[in-house]
Amino acid sequence: MKKRFLNIVAGCLLLASCQKLDIPPVDILTDDQIFGSEAGINAYLAQVYRKLPIEDFTYRPDGRNDGAGNIGFNLHHEWEHFYCEAAADGEMVGPYGGVDIAGGFGYWPYRDIRDVNYFIETLPEYAKNFTPDKVTSLLGEAHFLRAYYYFALAKRYGGIPIVKNVQHYPQQTIEELQVPRNTEEQVWNFIGNDLDTAYQMCSETNVAERANKYAAMAFKSRAMVYAGSIARYGSQVFVDGAAHSQGLVGISADKAAGFYQKAIDAAKTLEGKYSLYRAKTDKTDNFVNIFLDAKSPENILIRSFYAGDPERNHSFDATYSPNSDMNYMTAGGLSRTYPTLEFVQHFNSFDFVTNADGTPKRYNSQAEMAQGLEPRLRATVYFPGDVLRGVPFDVQAGIYPSFSGTAADEVAKSPGTRSYILSGDHQTTRNGRLIIGKAGMYPPAFGNDNNTRTGFYVRKYIDYNKGISAVNLFTSTTPWIELRYAEVLLNRAEADIELNQTSDALKCINDIRDRAGAPLATAADMTVATYRNERAKELAFENHYWWDIKRWRIADQLLSNTHFHGLMPYYVESENKYIFLKELELFNRNYAFEKKFYYEQIPGGELATNPNLYPNNPGY
Repeated sequence: MKKRFLNIVAGCLLLASCQKLDIPPVDILTDDQIFGSEAGINAYLAQVYRKLPIEDFTYRPDGRNDGAGNIGFNLHHEWEHFYCEAAADGEMVGPYGGVDIAGGFGYWPYRDIRDVNYFIETLPEYAKNFTPDKVTSLLGEAHFLRAYYYFALAKRYGGIPIVKNVQHYPQQTIEELQVPRNTEEQVWNFIGNDLDTAYQMCSETNVAERANKYAAMAFKSRAMVYAGSIARYGSQVFVDGAAHSQGLVGISADKAAGFYQKAIDAAKTLEGKYSLYRAKTDKTDNFVNIFLDAKSPENILIRSFYAGDPERNHSFDATYSPNSDMNYMTAGGLSRTYPTLEFVQHFNSFDFVTNADGTPKRYNSQAEMAQGLEPRLRATVYFPGDVLRGVPFDVQAGIYPSFSGTAADEVAKSPGTRSYILSGDHQTTRNGRLIIGKAGMYPPAFGNDNNTRTGFYVRKYIDYNKGISAVNLFTSTTPWIELRYAEVLLNRAEADIELNQTSDALKCINDIRDRAGAPLATAADMTVATYRNERAKELAFENHYWWDIKRWRIADQLLSNTHFHGLMPYYVESENKYIFLKELELFNRNYAFEKKFYYEQIPGGELATNPNLYPNNPGY
């Protein structure tokens, strides 16, 4: 009797309805135990889903090992969520000194792929234990899972070995096991074909944590726009090398249209099955609650987190809100990552805080500045003066006794010549007023990034319903939404625009803008630039933008000796008014992206084990 080295809970085997994935690892089971009942199948798939490379709250793309051999995709749920892709791509600034994640962390999940292949090969041997429809649906789900793993590989490395069957040693020779790389085009087509199989075989519905046939098509819409953009834009900035000339990285430009059409066709299958979230009348409240409402009709695939187990919950609420030494909005944790002014400017130009002559606009309060901005922006970012858990974001950066002149001239002055007053802590007052706000910027001399370096905080995914005492490390259970309908509409719109099908793109974009409380677009707006900006706004901080600017081949332009900015609030004492100045974020870190970073290097250990993985990607 074969045994599988599988981590599952024995008690779940007694529950035929065990569908959720809150199954801790404890045991090694035989094939008869796994494939003998639906509970055993669910337990097996639970560990596959748990390892699925979803870049969620607990994903750390800095290459650190979690102590259990899991690099990047942590199963032990590191709490330092500020080590995120958004802190490397300009959406936010964080602990990175630049784009530290660009070289990769050696993700190579062929052991996990083997588990899926084993499932596909073994389940038919036990088909008598289930209805034919159940067997078909489970096999479809397995093809979805395999496609997901290959997608995570393809977007990092391009062409990698396609292994569709379980490898056996010593039955197979070392030479047989050393599978060479397939071309990048072959890999993307393989992903598409696996997702087509999943669509044909999966059931119409499933619990939100597991894929159904529409999740397969939603994911295919993502994968195919990736492939299409690599074909369309990949040759423009490529670092040449043997891997490129052999097709291991890069796709011929004449293949772009075919991939884009596949994305459109996949996206259209979800019409009438999912819809954008519109549960609340207020547009800002509505967008906030998209990410908190478990019953959202927009959710296609989620990853759930569970209370009471630090390995199955997360710390996002505690690590994206002010804490400092006063437990200001949380009972524990540290905030380190903050939205940039450049991100905010996806929604509005900088003139929302300056007059036509360059002088700063005056405001009666910090909160007044953000009034009138797009509801979706207000739901994504906390601005100075906003309130969380009954406490305002007081982010005052200092006091000017008086202010004259333009904002640009003031900021351009050399350090020490500006006339504002700065203190060394959050306690010092001047004429009864705090010089620096409690949740404000630490003075640069402190060298501390536990409070905002840009004037902003993240609002998306923050659970405002939790009281301060309930917000600490490993206390958050908000699900991560991996696939939602807004992304599907954006994937469809992107492919439409690339194929000059602007009327359909306009329909998709305006559905999103209407929900966002943004002005509706016109046919003239349907350009690549407009679409990309819309995607950056809608999917902010959801770990898409890093991969988007890479696949569009614009990362080397956007991150070329780049320094990001914040919007710093100051109180003008003589006027009893507030002004906001565009300044470099307090650490003034430099971001640079080399062209070779469009692909990550094949891990050195894998090259040593399998010489058929050579040549490595260009530049490495």
